Formats: sequence, C-alpha cells, structure tokens
Amino acid sequence: MDFINSIVLLCNFLIIPALTYGSQLALGAIGVTLIYGVLRFANFAYGDLMAFATMSVILVTWYLQSIGVNLGVLPTALIALPFGIIATIAISLFFDKTVFKYYREKKSDPVILIVVSLGVMFILNALVRIIIGPGDVVFMDGARFIIKAREFKDLTGFDEGLALKSTQLITFLTTIATASLLFYFLNKTKTGKSMRAYSDNEDLALLSGIDPNKIITLTWVLVSILATVAGTLYGLDKSFKPLAYWNNLLPIFAATIVGGIGNPLGAFYGGFVIAFTEIALTYAYKKFFVYILPEHLEPNSLVQYISTDYKFAISFAILVIVLIYRPNGIFKGKVI
Repeated sequence: MDFINSIVLLCNFLIIPALTYGSQLALGAIGVTLIYGVLRFANFAYGDLMAFATMSVILVTWYLQSIGVNLGVLPTALIALPFGIIATIAISLFFDKTVFKYYREKKSDPVILIVVSLGVMFILNALVRIIIGPGDVVFMDGARFIIKAREFKDLTGFDEGLALKSTQLITFLTTIATASLLFYFLNKTKTGKSMRAYSDNEDLALLSGIDPNKIITLTWVLVSILATVAGTLYGLDKSFKPLAYWNNLLPIFAATIVGGIGNPLGAFYGGFVIAFTEIALTYAYKKFFVYILPEHLEPNSLVQYISTDYKFAISFAILVIVLIYRPNGIFKGKVI
C-alpha cells in the first residue's frame, strides 16, 4: 500500500504537472524551430507573440461570457481560440511584411534578425500591457477538476489523493492532437514536403519551382496557430500574465535546442525533457522516501535537489551543456 501511495504522490506532484508543462513547452518549441528552420533566425519575440495570442483569446472569451455563451463544463476559451488564431496570424504577417521582409530581402545576418525580433518583442509586450494590463487574469471557467484529491481517497481508500484538473487533460490531449496534425501535414502533404525542402536547401527548393513567399506565409500561419494554442493552454492552466510568457522563452528555447533546432519532432520531445527535468529536480522527495524506506532511514530534510527559485536556471544549464557537448541536439537538428 505504501508503494502505491508513493506512486500516486509522484503522479500528483511530478508526472501530471510535468506532462502538462511539457505539452505547453513542446508546442512553443515547435513554433520556434519552424521559424529557425524556414526563416533562418531565432525569434525572441515568440514569448510575447504567445502573450498577444492569449490576450486575443481572453478578450473574445470575455465577450462570449458577457452574452451568455459558454461550453458548460469546458472552458469558453475553446470557442474563442479560432478568433485568437486569426488575430495572431494577422499581427504575425503584419510584422513580417513591415519588418522582417526588409531584412530578409537584404540577406541580413541572422544576428541582425535576432536584434530586430527583440524590437518586435518590446512592441508586442507593450501592446499587451496597454490593452489588458500587467496583472494576473484568470479566464478559466467550466469544471475545474475531473477528480479531486479527496474524491480519489474516498474512491480508492489510499492515503494519498490524486487530483486531475480539467485544464491538465485538455492541455495534454490538445497538444497531442495539434502536434499529430502538424506532423501529418509536414510529412504527408505536398505543401508540407515543400516546406521541409525549403528548410533543408533553399536554393535547390527554388530551382524546383517552390514559391518562397508562399512557404514564408504558411510558416507564419503555422507558428501563429501553435503560439495561440500553447499560450491559451498555459493561461488556462495557470493564469494569464504577460511577464510569464516572456519568462517561458528560456525553457522554450532550451527545449528547441535540446531536441535539435530546426527539427519539429525533436522540439516536441525536447519540451518534455525540459519539463520533467525542471520539475524532477525541484520537487521535494521527503514524503516519497517516507513511503518507500524503512522508518530508521526516513530523511529529515526535504530531499530537494534545487530550490524552485532556481527553476529557470535548470533550463539555462541544460541549454549550455547541450550547446557545448551536442550543439545539434539530441535529434540532430541544425548546428548553431
């Protein structure tokens, strides 16, 4: 019984949160790696693009709630998601046509595009703060829990309770569905194969008759969809705060590079690697060891490898280690 309780404990505080957080990072990392793979630069505005996308979803959600539209047990934000995607596509294409296209046509170095993306980042951040404010916004409605810890205890008779939030299940299922559709598109459709060809060898792709403008536009569309879905899922699970999306840029980039930058499948797995590493190293294992060890061996300390205050330092450390020892990532993306 103690062993089962220890497994339930890990599921409740480590495995389920890591799967949820990893799902959010995975979608973000795929977006970053698509931009790098096709447009050849690291987009530091991606975190704030996610914030803008989520803000758009929130504004539509508020309007729908004001006229009495909802999904019952599911969050109303799911109805607002397509509108947020449209708004995000519009602003992504706007910045591409007015900013990135100029430097792309000049064949500017990637470092210049990185600096330009920082400028776009500040503009988006300011825009979001002006429109919706810098504070926390909770826009989750519907049923909060699928099962509560006390209900689980009463049902099973275990000492440990397992709580499963509806947002956690929605996040995981939505991520799997979104990633599956994207990988099918990239690997099985003619347009997706054209994108991959353009990413692998731009000159050869142009000689083959592939329209670069079409590929660039499609890339921004896909990136905007991923940013909206990832940002909304994160906001539903936690809450919306513009600074939080900027903070998530480091683990998203770490996931991208760990998986192999330019490799969408690697970025997907990289998101879960970063999430499980962060949560596993910052979790306090004392209660877990109390369950599985004899009484005389039970620990007195928290048995926590790193304080949660240094959570993002883990992403940074992983990023540095991968860049030093395996710069093309676990799944062999492009060397940077």
